[in-house]
Amino acid sequence: MGHWLQRNIIEPGKLPLLLALASFVVTFLVTRVITRLIRAGKGPFGNVSSGGVHIHHVVPGIVLTVVGGFGAVASGRHGFGAAACAVIFGIGAGLVLDEFALILHLDDVYWTEEGRKSVEVVVLTAALVGLVLSGFSPFGVNDLSQDELQDRANVLSTVVVNFLFALAVLSKGKARMAIFSVIVPLVGLIGFVRLARPGSPWARRFYRRRPRARAKATLRAYHHDRRWAGPRRRLEDLIGGKPDPRALP
Repeated sequence: MGHWLQRNIIEPGKLPLLLALASFVVTFLVTRVITRLIRAGKGPFGNVSSGGVHIHHVVPGIVLTVVGGFGAVASGRHGFGAAACAVIFGIGAGLVLDEFALILHLDDVYWTEEGRKSVEVVVLTAALVGLVLSGFSPFGVNDLSQDELQDRANVLSTVVVNFLFALAVLSKGKARMAIFSVIVPLVGLIGFVRLARPGSPWARRFYRRRPRARAKATLRAYHHDRRWAGPRRRLEDLIGGKPDPRALP
């Protein structure tokens, strides 16, 4: 384990990224536990207020993100300074993204259905950083040989093709697959060959005169949502807590 850590994490300069990811995930989980305790009226925790104004934890999160980000840029990838700044940045990012929905809606939607967007963004961010940490370079060019890496034309063409695949998948209404396809091109290929979701730009453009394709896309989306909506909701409830029933549409 020590040899693997030294060779794959420390030597390539990925230790700050590992520390940032770990502190990001831990901060999010601890924050959710504390907020759920406050919501239930248990434990010694309570909301922070100043002059009658509720201070959301996104505020210290922004401060820590700025401090950690600029510190990381100045510290490089090695040394105690880089590690400390990575932890500070991870903590700040965890606090900020935990209230991503509040920033998006400019409203206190933390315990509403709209507040689930915060959990989705945190999970997606952690997954993408984990993929990068595991050795997947963006655009899938990490498997090129040394000679191919020196050939800028090959690298550029690979980047462009994968980017176009990601755009096509995004136009089909599959945002999550589009994001992951930037890291893992095979995901983009799968999303590209499958039918678009109804109502997506791709469906409106190419299925307009194809009623069978529209019907098939609608049926497939219905079965997909029916199959995965329940498990996804239960997972989000487990991670972030159930929304306030009074706020449900």
